[in-house]
Amino acid sequence: MNLVTLLPFIVLIGAMFLMTRSAKKKQQAAAQMRNEMTPGTGVRTIGGMYATVKEIGEDTVTLEVAPGVHAIFAKNAIGAVLDDEEYNRIVHGTPDDLTIDTPVVPDDASSLTEGDAPKTDEAPKLDLGKSDEPKGDEPKADEPKAEEPKDGKTDGEPGAK
Repeated sequence: MNLVTLLPFIVLIGAMFLMTRSAKKKQQAAAQMRNEMTPGTGVRTIGGMYATVKEIGEDTVTLEVAPGVHAIFAKNAIGAVLDDEEYNRIVHGTPDDLTIDTPVVPDDASSLTEGDAPKTDEAPKLDLGKSDEPKGDEPKADEPKAEEPKDGKTDGEPGAK
């Protein structure tokens, strides 16, 4: 056989070997991370929920998702084991995380309108009377209206006069 015909197969096999090797390393690292869990450790599940480890079984782990609320998860559902500082920063927040740059909006609008305009007891009056000016494309009274054919057809159409 020719070496040129075998070369793509050799490259493909080598690439598959490297991909499976890196995937195997990732699985081993994840398993080692899960084995480092101890009760009281903060974790993040693969679904993004933060919780504290309460008990560790052979294939399962009991997590406290809220004070007094426990849930049982598969060990494989643990996405990350967090150190105490990071877990507390994410779950409980720090004063730096709680600063708000946006202005506080009051519950009522009275503080928004104070000083803007003088208050009066009268509502503004609207002029609802008819004016002498025609609106839009209405002809004025002294302008003659254009004559239309009696059959309703315009120039250029078949049957027009």
